[in-house]
Amino acid sequence: MRTTQQRQVCILLPNKQHLDCTVRVRARGHEVLNSVLQQLDVSELQVFGLTVLRDNEYLFLDLEQKLSKYFGKRWNRGSLKVPFILFLRVQYYVESGRLIMSSKVRQLYYTELRQKVLHSQSRQQEALFFQLAASALQAEVGDLEQGAEGNDDEEERKHRHYFLPEDYFPSWLIKRRGRDFLLQHCPVLHDELRGLTRSQAVLQFIKEVSNLQDGPATFYRMRQEKRELRSSILLGVTMKGVHIYQEVEGRQCLLYDFSWTDIDRLTFQGSRFEITAVGSLCLPKLLYYTPSAFHSKHVLRHLSDSHRLHMDTRGAACCIQQLEDMQANQFYKEAYICDTTRLAHRLHTNSLSSTMSDCSVRVETTTTWSKEEEEEDKVTEFELCVNEPEEYFVDNSAEVSWLAELSVDGPSDWEAVTMEMKQVLRRRADEGVSVD
Repeated sequence: MRTTQQRQVCILLPNKQHLDCTVRVRARGHEVLNSVLQQLDVSELQVFGLTVLRDNEYLFLDLEQKLSKYFGKRWNRGSLKVPFILFLRVQYYVESGRLIMSSKVRQLYYTELRQKVLHSQSRQQEALFFQLAASALQAEVGDLEQGAEGNDDEEERKHRHYFLPEDYFPSWLIKRRGRDFLLQHCPVLHDELRGLTRSQAVLQFIKEVSNLQDGPATFYRMRQEKRELRSSILLGVTMKGVHIYQEVEGRQCLLYDFSWTDIDRLTFQGSRFEITAVGSLCLPKLLYYTPSAFHSKHVLRHLSDSHRLHMDTRGAACCIQQLEDMQANQFYKEAYICDTTRLAHRLHTNSLSSTMSDCSVRVETTTTWSKEEEEEDKVTEFELCVNEPEEYFVDNSAEVSWLAELSVDGPSDWEAVTMEMKQVLRRRADEGVSVD
């Protein structure tokens, strides 16, 4: 292949490392993704996607599109000497780290969440930041070393200073409480996690961060008026729905918190974005503007795929939560309720964005998005219709043996895992086992 027909791409990872790959000038996004998979030695990235920085905002690539679509004329004029930059970032958030099969991918997921915590503006959740810092310290440092008896105050002070508050707390919290306060009290919470393995601490951190209001979210900037110079609205795509924030004097104020079931319709027309809540909420249509129709298309895709993932994984996440709750209630601290290796095998999925037969998402498109300048007067509608599945809960530890015998044969996808778990729970309920 002639070098004039090749381009160098650099992919920046959440852990501040980078990967390099050489692709054809006519390459599409999935060719870069395949190179990333090979270099990381993983079969899939599950919750991650490739992004490009455009107009100071991260947009997730459509892997079927040519890279030239994202880099424009620079791509055609490029050479092997100057790399084009892409970013590997979390595209879909999950409620449990156990839904991420690869330990390498889970660690990258944890790393990006760590950075999000440092930039969080959830000032009303101060106590949660201490819990998150303790979990992170346990994951990265392990058990807190015990100081020798008889140490004087100076030695004890040095013993406490084994971490930098700036690495575990957002700057506003450090300013509010002071570094000495954090250095004094955080080790106490860290020490309470003694005995928790580092991998377990990572799982605990991932679970706790899902309670952080602006933690597990991807934000897109929008304007309230089409000709407004500054984007004051932030649309956050979360695991369970959409958050709308407004920036006021440098702070993010939550205006609306929509679950997927709260949303009746999302409509894009060029850069115009409308969100219509279900009638019971008695809210008017919310109207905002994206930077361009190009942005609108990619925000729409992200919203659609995030809702698909929510529909596809909520059953498996619910079953995992029930297993963990059973473990906690019965004080099974020495091992998890079921064979996690088998469970991981059953939870494995080829693609988190694959089509699900039970996902009632309809995307109606009346334009091909071929020319950006022709899209302003064309409409793309994204309508959500969520039918919550029936859920089963167990409160009997005898369920342990049944869940441990889950079959590992057959297709490995989220829907199959969920259905099999629920069949076990339903069968036990029919046999007289107590259910809520």
